[in-house]
Amino acid sequence: MINREIIRIKIVQLTYAYYQNGNKNIDTAEKELFFSLSKAYDLYNYLLALMVAVAKEAKRRLEIAESKARREGTEKPSARFAFNRFTLQLEENRQLSEFIGNQKHTWADEPEFVGKLFEQIEQSQIYKDYMASKEDNYAADRELWRKIYRTLIQDNPDLDALFEEQSLYWNDDKEIVDTFVLKTIKRFDEQNGSKQELLPEYDSEEDKDYARKLFRASILNADEYQRYMSETSRNWDFSRLAYMDVVIMQIAIAELMTFPSIPVSVTINEFVEIAKLYSTPKSGGYINGMLDTIARHLIKTGRLMKRVDERNDN
Repeated sequence: MINREIIRIKIVQLTYAYYQNGNKNIDTAEKELFFSLSKAYDLYNYLLALMVAVAKEAKRRLEIAESKARREGTEKPSARFAFNRFTLQLEENRQLSEFIGNQKHTWADEPEFVGKLFEQIEQSQIYKDYMASKEDNYAADRELWRKIYRTLIQDNPDLDALFEEQSLYWNDDKEIVDTFVLKTIKRFDEQNGSKQELLPEYDSEEDKDYARKLFRASILNADEYQRYMSETSRNWDFSRLAYMDVVIMQIAIAELMTFPSIPVSVTINEFVEIAKLYSTPKSGGYINGMLDTIARHLIKTGRLMKRVDERNDN
C-alpha cells in the first residue's frame, strides 16, 4: 500500500522538519520517517475497521427495533443493511481482526461518531435505493459500501476533526489512503471469505529501500544538490525562494541522481505535484522549469546518465 507517491510526500515533510529541528540526527529522523509511513498503514486498517463498526452499530439498533416490533406486533424491520455480505466478510477478515486486536484505541471508543455516521447513511439516498432494490447479492452489497465510502466517509469534516485529535499524521495521509481503501473494497471477493488479502504495508521491499536511500541522499548530499541549483541559475537568490521549494528540489535532484531506473520526466512530474500541494501557488511552474533545466545541465556535464524525454506538461 505504501507506494512511492506516499514515500515522496513523507520525505518532503520529514526533510523540511529535519531542517527546522535544532537537534539534527539523521538516524532519529529516519526512524521518524518509517514511523510516519507505518501510521499511514494504520490509517488504512482503521478506515476499513470503521465500516465494520458501522455494521455492528446497525446490528445493535436492529435488535432494539426487532424487540420493539415484537412487543407492538408490528412488521419486523429489514436486516439487509446490518447483515450486508461485504461487511460480514470484512468483519471476519483475519488480517483486519488481528490489527483491531492489537490496537489500544478502536471504534468502540467512538460510539457517538459511529452512531452519527450510521444515521447519515440511513438518511442518504444511497441507502434508500439499496434497501428498495430487488438486486440482492454480494456485488450489490459491496457496491453499496463503495458508494457510502466515496460519499460519506471520503469527505467527512467530523472524521477529519476526529483524526486531527488522534494522530499528527492522519489528516495529511487520508486523501491518499482513501484511494487504497476504495481499491480494497473493489478487490474483495466473496469466495475468499476471511482469507481475503488486504493490501500489504509495502508494495515491495524495494520501496522500503527506496525510502531509506532517498531520504539519506537528500540530507547527506544537500550541499552538492544545492550547488547544482546554483550552477543552473547563477543569479538565483535563495533568500527570495520559499524554503519548501528548495527542499522539494533538493529531494527531486536526489531521486534523479540516486535512482537511474526512474525516468527524469517521472521524477519532475511527481515533485511538481507535491509543490502544488505543499508550497506557494507559483511553486509548481517554477520548480517544473528549474528541475528540467537542472536535469539537462547534469546530463550535459556528465553527472547524470539519463536522457530528458520531452514531457507534455499541463
